[in-house]
Amino acid sequence: MIKVENLSFSFPQKELYNNISFTLEEAQHCAFIGTSGSGKSTLIDILMDPERYLFEGKLEIDPTCNIRHVSQFPQFDKTKETTVFEYIGEEFIKIQNEITAICTEMETSSDMDALLEKYQLALDTFDTIGGADFESNIHKKLNLANLMKLKDLKVSDLSGGEFKLIQVMKEMLSRPDLMIMDEPDVFLDFENLNALKNLINSHKGMLLVVTHNRYLLNHCFNKILHLENMEIQEFDGRYIEYNFSLLQTKIELQEIAVAEQEEIERYDNIIDNLRAIATYNSEASRGRALKARVRFQERLEARRIKAPFVDIKQPKISFGIENEIEDSIVVNVTNYSVTFDELLLDNVNFEIKSTDKVAIIGSNGTGKTTLLRDIFTNNHASIEIHADVKVAYLSQNQGEVLKDSNTILEEFIDAGFKTYDEVRSFLSNYGFEGEIVNQKIASLSGGEKNILQLAKVSASKANVLLLDEPTSHLDTYTQIALDKAIEDYKGAILMISHDFYSVVNGMDYVLIIEDKTIRKMSMRKFRQMIYASHFNRDYLENEQNKKSVEMKIELALKETNFELAKVLVEELEELIKLL
Repeated sequence: MIKVENLSFSFPQKELYNNISFTLEEAQHCAFIGTSGSGKSTLIDILMDPERYLFEGKLEIDPTCNIRHVSQFPQFDKTKETTVFEYIGEEFIKIQNEITAICTEMETSSDMDALLEKYQLALDTFDTIGGADFESNIHKKLNLANLMKLKDLKVSDLSGGEFKLIQVMKEMLSRPDLMIMDEPDVFLDFENLNALKNLINSHKGMLLVVTHNRYLLNHCFNKILHLENMEIQEFDGRYIEYNFSLLQTKIELQEIAVAEQEEIERYDNIIDNLRAIATYNSEASRGRALKARVRFQERLEARRIKAPFVDIKQPKISFGIENEIEDSIVVNVTNYSVTFDELLLDNVNFEIKSTDKVAIIGSNGTGKTTLLRDIFTNNHASIEIHADVKVAYLSQNQGEVLKDSNTILEEFIDAGFKTYDEVRSFLSNYGFEGEIVNQKIASLSGGEKNILQLAKVSASKANVLLLDEPTSHLDTYTQIALDKAIEDYKGAILMISHDFYSVVNGMDYVLIIEDKTIRKMSMRKFRQMIYASHFNRDYLENEQNKKSVEMKIELALKETNFELAKVLVEELEELIKLL
């Protein structure tokens, strides 16, 4: 068990945690969530290496606890000629080779006691990590992820998504007591995301996973840790049940708040009357009554329930347009081809109209990003852009758009704002307020950098948006705000995304890459394809019914109809059981 009690920690410019406490126990698969920049990755670093940090509070981890970590941005030495099988089994193969070398040495050595001790130690280590079955276990993991075809490939030939999965397998294979993964889902295509889901659900040990992926959150975890506003909340159960619990709390709090407001307003009137009387009647009893009422009013205000986890402040993402284009073709791609080491795309043809919202879907490494970048740079003979088009680009490689050495303020002065006050006012909509705007971009989290990219896209007032994995690193609240901004946008969007929810909620159709070319697919067929692969038969209908009931609850709350909201919550609870 991992136990954290009353932990507080600050950086010079930012307080991260204030007396947070939580536990992780055997067999728990825990999702670690929270808005961007709330300190999730730092807390992981503290768990991994507590000696590096000066924190207050208590952290209990058994010194023999074996912790393995899959980082947010895993690196591999591409100069190594290592196959996938050799990479996953590296630890086992190393000990196996050591045992073989000891046996060889025994044939000629006279110091048998020392060699026997060394031999036994190597055998015990091999046994502890499950060495006897390691080849079979590697095959099981590869089959589970549907990646057996990669077994004999060089690791240097893998896509980024494939390498992330291989690293997950490698760390899981050593049977850690606790495995920590920091956003392992970033940039994974649908098939690899499903493979990650299978790997997580098959793991027998403790897991702590930072993720904002709505598909994984809904299908992989039995505990939620939610970090927000320097506080942490524990919930034993599924993410969908946690959100339901928050909704119940929200209804209760709003009902109490309305009742308290009415009570406060009533006492305000009494106080105003007493003050009016006191101006022409100076009796001491009148003055005492007034003071007593004021003190009671202050107590009412002080005891209002605070709920930092119920209503998270979403950024106000909005994509406006400076120059709308009437119904016409804004991007025309004809006979487009692209080659790296091999032919990726060939004879690609499609057109985007001025209000089309389109997702490009395809496996990792099929040329999607190259195509989007070629449209952005507009220097390819096969790509024609309408003369009145103004393009804004969001890159999955954040350094393409953001300069790490800039402060946030400097980045937006460069983007065309005239004064720092204008920048501050604009960025407050995106959650960047106070001293954070003076921080270097290099110091920000991946999620904060992506929110900044979205802010730059918004500031551009462009009429065509090219978005490459815009939901990556974003917390779920920002993802929902982005979905709404895409829905309200009046221009054209071409978006690469592996986020099923963003594609389904905001796109008109998809362009799907198959056999090195692109074909158009309706949203109805896309839904059918995804649900056939990843969900049971009734999931889509139940999910749509759930969303419909949630919208009715939101409307009931706006109208302060709490009785109707409570009835609808009971209906929602039954739908959640089906999911």
